[in-house]
Amino acid sequence: MIDAGTRFRLEPASPPSVDVGGEIRYGRSDAVPSRFDEPPAGAATVVFLASADDGANRRSLAALDAVLPAGVGAVIVADGVDVGFETDHEVIRTSAPLGRGAALNIGIRRAAGDAVVVIDPSVVPTGDVISPLVEALREPTVAVVGPIGLVSGDLRRFEEVAPTSASDVAAIQGELIAFRRVDAAARGPVDEGFRFSRYLDVWLSLILRDEGEGAAPRRAVAIPGLPFERGEAASLGLTPVAKHDRLARRNAYRVLDRFRTRVDLAVPAPVQSGVDS
Repeated sequence: MIDAGTRFRLEPASPPSVDVGGEIRYGRSDAVPSRFDEPPAGAATVVFLASADDGANRRSLAALDAVLPAGVGAVIVADGVDVGFETDHEVIRTSAPLGRGAALNIGIRRAAGDAVVVIDPSVVPTGDVISPLVEALREPTVAVVGPIGLVSGDLRRFEEVAPTSASDVAAIQGELIAFRRVDAAARGPVDEGFRFSRYLDVWLSLILRDEGEGAAPRRAVAIPGLPFERGEAASLGLTPVAKHDRLARRNAYRVLDRFRTRVDLAVPAPVQSGVDS
C-alpha cells in the first residue's frame, strides 16, 4: 500500500515470476528453489553475481573457468541483467532488478557445496582462489574468509587491509568472500534492504561471526597471496555518484541499527611499530 495523503494505491509487494521460453525468471528470492535440505555436494559452490557490464562478466567467468578446482560448481545470478553468453553453469535470472541482498540470497539458496564463495565480476582469478578459502574454513573458529579484510575499532568506520599473513579482521571485503553454506542457512536470509553492495559485506561478516552477546565471536580472517586481479566493483562503476553516496549511507545505518552496541565484534587496525631513524 502506497499512501499519498488521503489517497492510496496498491502495488505488488514483489515483481511476478514469469515464464520466458520455458525458463522461470523469479520475482523474489524465496521463490527460487532452495538446496538447504540437500546434503552438501562438493567442497564449494561459487556464487557469481553478474553485473550489467557484459565485458566484465565474460572476463571474470572465463578466468574463473580456467582455474576452477574439480568438483566445484558455480551459480550465476543475473539480477535484472542479461547474461549474453553461453555457459555450462546454472544461471538464475530475475524478472526485475531485486537488489544485491536478494541476489545473494538467490545464490546461497542454489549453492550445493560445503562452502559458498561469492565473486564479483571485478575479480579476475589468475590461479586457484577457491581452495585456500575452503581450507581456511576448516578451522571451526573461523566464520568468514577472503583476501581483503576490513578493520574497525568502533564498527562505524572501516579501513581496508591486505595483510601479508593470515590475519583476524572485523569483516571481509565482499568482492571475494567465502563462508560455510550451513552457517548462511542458519543465520540467513540476507537483509534484502541492502539493494546496493556497499556495507553488505560488513553486515554479512558480522552476522556470520556473531555468537550472541556474552559469547566469544567467531573470526573473520584475511588470507593473503590469493592469485587474482582486482578492478572497480561492477556495481560501483555503473552507479551515479550521488546515488552511490545515498545508498551507502542508508546501508551504513542498517549495520549500525543491528550492531552499534557490539564492540566485541570490532577488530581495530594493528598498531604499526617503527624505529626512529
